[in-house]
Amino acid sequence: MKKFNLNTSVVDTREQRLGTIIGWKTGKASELSKDSAFTCAGCKGNGGKRLCEATGPFTQGSTCSEQMVECQAGNVRDAVLIQHAPIGCGTGQVAYNSIYRNGLAIRNLPIQNIKIINTNMKETDMVFGALDKLEQSIRDAWNRHQPRAIFIGTSCASGIIGEDVDSVASKMQEELNIPVIPMYCEGFRSKHWSTGFDATQHGILRQLVRKNPKKQENLVNIINLWGSDVFTPMLAELGLEVNYVIDLAKVEDLERLSEAAATVTFCNTLGSYMAAALEEHFGVPEVKAPQPYGIAGTDAWLRELARVTHREKEAEIYIEKEHKRIAPKIEELKKLLKGKKGYAATGSAYSHGLIAVLKELGIQVDGSLVFHHDPVYDNNDPSKDTLKFLVDNYEDVANFSVSNRQQFQFYGLLKNVNPDFILIRHNGLAPLASRMGIPAAPLGDEHHAIGYSGILNLGETILEILQHKKFHQDLAEHTKLPYTKWWLEQRDPYILEKSNFVKIE
Repeated sequence: MKKFNLNTSVVDTREQRLGTIIGWKTGKASELSKDSAFTCAGCKGNGGKRLCEATGPFTQGSTCSEQMVECQAGNVRDAVLIQHAPIGCGTGQVAYNSIYRNGLAIRNLPIQNIKIINTNMKETDMVFGALDKLEQSIRDAWNRHQPRAIFIGTSCASGIIGEDVDSVASKMQEELNIPVIPMYCEGFRSKHWSTGFDATQHGILRQLVRKNPKKQENLVNIINLWGSDVFTPMLAELGLEVNYVIDLAKVEDLERLSEAAATVTFCNTLGSYMAAALEEHFGVPEVKAPQPYGIAGTDAWLRELARVTHREKEAEIYIEKEHKRIAPKIEELKKLLKGKKGYAATGSAYSHGLIAVLKELGIQVDGSLVFHHDPVYDNNDPSKDTLKFLVDNYEDVANFSVSNRQQFQFYGLLKNVNPDFILIRHNGLAPLASRMGIPAAPLGDEHHAIGYSGILNLGETILEILQHKKFHQDLAEHTKLPYTKWWLEQRDPYILEKSNFVKIE
């Protein structure tokens, strides 16, 4: 029996498949890694224990699965995404259009706007249904853009009233003779937005990927977001061609996913579902290795990719050449960064990779915040356990936390560690750090720290932001945080999660 059921249009959530949690008390990274071993298949005798998720009385802010479909399916260049949702769900189009245009510019691709249409569900639609609106929006998408495919993203509103999106998709696919692909990504479906990645990838695997592929021995799938093109020159050293998916791809690129010799990703959180399902259903091997961050991770990643594609000799030549090139530059950066303390606050697997790079630069990392934690990934292979790789190959992280982008907790986490700078990708947390006198490196280019050059890139970026330290200190002296004196004095950012805690005014 196959693990990934492509006969249904609905993907299993990360809670169901992977045991994802979005809250965990601050502790050592090694403790979380050890406890996660309980969840792994056949690993319950490894000394771990079932992860107990920390749950609080409220959520201050986060995002949702629908937005992840918006930022992936909505970024396929010759397709259209229909948001079957109230207009409020379309507010993200403004930000994602900017990111999309910037991503195209970075890749030297023709600049264009995203093609997303919102069905504008209203109160009356919640009573009488809105399938007519959905059908009309699909026809509008076809008439305006003549797309190669049309994606449909659901919403909390369409999910609550049980809209039969599948029937409309099937009808319009037959009428227009192009793939019309439903993606079930209601915000309430999963407690973490990463399930939205899986919903997008599930729909693509079901309805776009070629079922009888002609294999290309030099083609490698790179599951990514909008980052700069760092993989093409790296893989060219091994005689390999890159197929970037999903963001900024064309429908043809998605169709040939099944033709590749291998699949890799810059972040296991993003690529877990698609990579494992491509291997199971289409025989495309997932490269089971650490992520390409730092020297140790990049070496292992390249060697495994070379093994899968039979290019071991080329990989060793490239690795030796790069080691010699970056060694003196790394030593110079280490001298300049000596004594500095860093903090990573990003998605889980991405944060693990960034910490590895920081430690190879000689930077002390006393703390990190990840927005969720997957005890396992979809292939359940130990070599993909990014947290264990970090713990086994680098010093432990004493203050490791899981919190779903909660600003009120982030204040306490930073106060307890007091880093010189933070690395961050998501909006909302960097301004709070600035008001505490801590500069942030917003990593808008997801590929900035990847590979051998990524170590140098990150080191130089950190030096640059540290030059602005005085500005952030001045900001801290002249601003006030929006929290009570009582909360600012708390040492435990998770105190509200304790079931026996009752605050008396």
